[in-house]
Amino acid sequence: MRKNTWAGVAAVVLCLSLTACRDTKTLQENEQLKAQVAELRKENGQLGNNLQTVTAARDALTKENEALKAQLRGRRTKQSRTKASTRKPRRS
Repeated sequence: MRKNTWAGVAAVVLCLSLTACRDTKTLQENEQLKAQVAELRKENGQLGNNLQTVTAARDALTKENEALKAQLRGRRTKQSRTKASTRKPRRS
């Protein structure tokens, strides 16, 4: 009976030590995952800021593009009037 008792105690100690190892490993994995989540949140914030900056730049460029197109339209109408009045009939 003593052998069975010692075997049972040894089995319990072995199981507890394995459980403790698993818990330690799990805790380490949790800490690593928490660090990764924190890093991803930081990157997400930076990307959000970059997105706002790029969107503002795009909007500014769109406005500038529209203004340039309007200027170009104004110049085209002036040039076409000038060219139309200076045309001379060709001689054959």
